Amino acid sequence: MALGWWHRCCCRCAGSSRAAWLAGSGRALGSSANGAGRQRRAVGPAAPAWKAERPDFLGRSSALSILKIRSIFWRFHHTTLRLNSCGTAVSDEKYKDPFKLGSKDLNNLYEDIKKELWVSTTELKEMCEYYFDGKGKAFRPMIVVLMARACNFHHNNSGEVQASQRSIAVITEMIHTATLLHDDVIDDANSRRGKQTVNHIWGERKAVLAGDFILSAASLALARIGSATIVSVITCVIEDLVHGEFLQMGSKENENERFAHYLEKTFKKTASLIANSCKAVSILGCPDPEVHEIAYQYGRNLGIAFQLIDDVLDFTSCSDQLGKPTSADLKLGIATGPVLFACQQFPEINAMIMRRFSLPGDIERAREYVLQSHGVQQTTYLAQRYCHKAMTEISKLRPSPERDALIQLAEIVIARDK
Repeated sequence: MALGWWHRCCCRCAGSSRAAWLAGSGRALGSSANGAGRQRRAVGPAAPAWKAERPDFLGRSSALSILKIRSIFWRFHHTTLRLNSCGTAVSDEKYKDPFKLGSKDLNNLYEDIKKELWVSTTELKEMCEYYFDGKGKAFRPMIVVLMARACNFHHNNSGEVQASQRSIAVITEMIHTATLLHDDVIDDANSRRGKQTVNHIWGERKAVLAGDFILSAASLALARIGSATIVSVITCVIEDLVHGEFLQMGSKENENERFAHYLEKTFKKTASLIANSCKAVSILGCPDPEVHEIAYQYGRNLGIAFQLIDDVLDFTSCSDQLGKPTSADLKLGIATGPVLFACQQFPEINAMIMRRFSLPGDIERAREYVLQSHGVQQTTYLAQRYCHKAMTEISKLRPSPERDALIQLAEIVIARDK
């Protein structure tokens, strides 16, 4: 898919084929962060946080240089992009619509979640069910059920989702929604998904308690699955979410460490839930550790790409499209990918980052610098590379409609505008 903002090149490199780009990407993306995919806590020893989660294709130095990432953009920025499975030329007819394919396993998803949230207190019930209104695309549960089917088919040609695997989809959506309630309190947000937030309607204290209640209900559902391994995998998500929030509250004085800090935060706050949920359903459906790693790495790379695009949209979309205010991260004092890339062209942003955009005019100036720079394009390109890595991982499974739908989903993540 050619991105709308990507300009056409007038020089000799315009003739470079997409296959050549994908071949170069494949070499650059050769090794994956295997340490991140292995079970942690009781399942096995944990690797150091950044070492485990850093993307190997961006360099092996623990203090990641933003210049390395920037060079990736300049190396390929004349190429018109369209990602697909393993760089092979395949017609669009091969791909299945992931939303249609996953919907059959997500019927009554929100009704099932509301059953898990049964409570006699009317006000608490309304707060807990507020975001489970069925108006979203259920992005995370859809990934989970598609991954379950793909792994089951890979293992024994089974085309059915096990009850325990569907429970992971329910739990994933519950954990995600609980974090939205908590994030809105931390961010003092007034709108979410085009409507008022829980904290804005009922107050911060009650919103925190509602989020806690949803997490407790998710924990009970997780315990009923009856697997200590699955409990270990999913509870890693809660720990990562807390650590990610603390990372977001801090900032690095060393400019070369900021991007590593940003990507680690992105993994913990967004990608960990997708990665570990994918891993959990693969464990339930297939005994092969290599399949567990494939599922984890797909979710990890897709999750990071999803957040990178989210950070881009904070600068390029209007509030009506996003369902929340734009420039939200700058207003919270947070420097995301587009800002960090823009620092290379406008070093004066560094001082703003250190004071968390707190002086009058900082937010407006920083936004203008980002839009004048290549920050948006470079962040988008980095997201494309994460998506390509996700597609490379999932393509290791046996061909199935669900596997192809997961490949297609990576393209959808890059193309989304809200």
